[in-house]
Amino acid sequence: MAAPFHTTIFFVAILACFASVAFGIAGKATFYKTSACYGYQAQGTTMIAAVSPDIYRNGAACGRMYRVSCTGANCRGGSVTVKVVDLWPTCGTNQFDLSSQAFAKIANPDAGVINIDYVR
Repeated sequence: MAAPFHTTIFFVAILACFASVAFGIAGKATFYKTSACYGYQAQGTTMIAAVSPDIYRNGAACGRMYRVSCTGANCRGGSVTVKVVDLWPTCGTNQFDLSSQAFAKIANPDAGVINIDYVR
């Protein structure tokens, strides 16, 4: 006997949710130690990042949260959620300059640059 239509739709919706969590946008990440979106005002967290102009969008990204996951060598596993606090004007597309604390949570800092996936 075939599954009821609403049951099939439910399972398709669940699978779509997993797919959106599993696949992020590929990019690169490094780390830094200062911030500018909010001047020198403390943000209440050390999990912050500067981002490339394509993500920053003339300041529209200030305050947005992104989940960043290391995808290559030197990864520690897991992901980190960071708050955008700065523009990194000289980098390529889809790049994050993470706080040193955020970088160390997902990768060995000795790596310097890592491959990432990120989602908002």
